[in-house]
Amino acid sequence: MDCSGPCSRADFSNRRATRGVPHRSGPMPRYFQLTRKHTYSLLFVLPLLIAYEAGARMISGRAHGLRNGADVLLRSVLAVGGVHGTLGFTAVLAVVAILLIVRERRREKVPLQAGVFAGMMAESVVYALLFGIVVGTLTQWLLGSWQLSGGTGVLDRLPLFDGIVLSLGAGVYEELLFRVVLVGGLLAIFLSTGVKKKSARVYAALLAAAVFSAFHYIGPYGDQFQTWSFVFRFVSGLALNVLFISRGFGIAAWTHALYDVFLTVTHHP
Repeated sequence: MDCSGPCSRADFSNRRATRGVPHRSGPMPRYFQLTRKHTYSLLFVLPLLIAYEAGARMISGRAHGLRNGADVLLRSVLAVGGVHGTLGFTAVLAVVAILLIVRERRREKVPLQAGVFAGMMAESVVYALLFGIVVGTLTQWLLGSWQLSGGTGVLDRLPLFDGIVLSLGAGVYEELLFRVVLVGGLLAIFLSTGVKKKSARVYAALLAAAVFSAFHYIGPYGDQFQTWSFVFRFVSGLALNVLFISRGFGIAAWTHALYDVFLTVTHHP
């Protein structure tokens, strides 16, 4: 805001209120900007987290505490620091999320609009429906022949409800671990060493995709290694990394969860 004369207190207040959310022409550019904010991403993921934790508690008795692998890994890391149990783990996540939201809203005055959340859900549904087609086509192109299996791995051997619960957990915790922590961490490392931003994003996306794919073959519930499945998951991880970098954590998490739920329901015996 440029004042031709002395600026009033109201002028400075308006400047602070719009800081961090620059005005752009039309509603769509503003929508895409808002949806990448921590406030929208974290609040958008909250129902997904609640649904997974509630479902995990329901299946804990018959499934011997079966939980998503990324969830278990994050809990193990926090346990080293003295945070134990579901309540403590969830409390840490809640505190971090609240601090990020409060900090952002104080600095940028991010408005909360129901229409933005509705748009994010619509985006996630569309991406989830297209995800398998895009990833499958790229995998076929890389392998040179169609070698994709129609199943979902270990989830085929679980009750349908259990598979859905683990799918929701994948959306929350795999995105938190492999996108927020891993991709975000790799980006910070590459940028700190002087790598240009575009190159850093490419390197981080590729490296994190390889780690994401390899993670699915670790542990008692890991799948048996096969070349086609590794390539498919590498391409899947790469697509999710691109989605995270371009659209943020919230939409990436819901896209991942909805896609896994779709696979679990349609391929369950």
